[in-house]
Amino acid sequence: MTATGADRRRGPFAEGDRVQLTDPKGRLHTITLAAGKQFHTHRGHLRHDELIGAPDGSTVTNTAGVEYLALRPLLADWVMSMPRGAAVVYPKDAGQIVMMADVFPGATVVEAGVGSGALSMSLLRAVGDEGRVLSFERREDFAAIARANAREFFGGDHPAWSVRVGDLVQALPEAVTPGSVDRVVLDMLAPWECLEVVADALAPGGVLICYVATATQLSKVAEAMREHGTYTEPEAWESLVRGWHLEGLAVRPQHRMHGHTGFLVTTRRLAPGTTPPLRKRRPGRGYVTSEDATDADWTPENVGERVPSDKRVRRVRRSVAGTSDGS
Repeated sequence: MTATGADRRRGPFAEGDRVQLTDPKGRLHTITLAAGKQFHTHRGHLRHDELIGAPDGSTVTNTAGVEYLALRPLLADWVMSMPRGAAVVYPKDAGQIVMMADVFPGATVVEAGVGSGALSMSLLRAVGDEGRVLSFERREDFAAIARANAREFFGGDHPAWSVRVGDLVQALPEAVTPGSVDRVVLDMLAPWECLEVVADALAPGGVLICYVATATQLSKVAEAMREHGTYTEPEAWESLVRGWHLEGLAVRPQHRMHGHTGFLVTTRRLAPGTTPPLRKRRPGRGYVTSEDATDADWTPENVGERVPSDKRVRRVRRSVAGTSDGS
């Protein structure tokens, strides 16, 4: 059986399975089942043998009478707790990438910036056995960590995945034929440097999606996409996820949330020789690109703020003054 991990996602717990234990206070503990071993805490211990052969979703009680719920960790649980060399792409962003880039079974996907392998695993899930995920990572140590994490989760080397150490600009033309890639995901510091090789690799209509951390990166890559001339008008967004506390009548937002992690910006490859349509939406007055901007260009109008007219300000001032006089 190929190592896609499907055989490890259902059925009774077996030796070698990773199991997530939840205690009465909601604290999580992840263990790998091994015959004869024990899981110890400051409040007693439980034997792995009590879980081996038990169905997923069972409960088990330790020697101190503490009851634990035992479940296989979901992919979202796994990526948040796995060893990491680089920061991981959070599940909320990985889900957005898979959906908004329309990663489909059988697709050929190029990923640059593997990090610890979190996004790679979501992409592999989406392309299935018949697809391909070609991941490029500049650092050998990060690539090794990503391979190990994926191998542990899937139970072996995934047949659809290959990881190459090197720079995308040099390595991609050697790895794929022009126009053969369906989707490209860039999680790197300067994705605008890769737009040329990505355009050559993408099939017409293929999707490029970039994950960037800061607004300045977002602005620069969006402007570069527009100036390149082979991409559609870019679209950008971020996702914020806030959990809710649910206990009886105490239903309220949680105090902690997953706020800003990164921006996503996406575009699609135009057919060769096609000129992108002219933008119908006029840029603001004094529009300049980030490349040409000087200190004098950083005005409220140029950064997209709605600046009230002098006439409106005078009217509001008269209104405020009248209210003050009347009081």
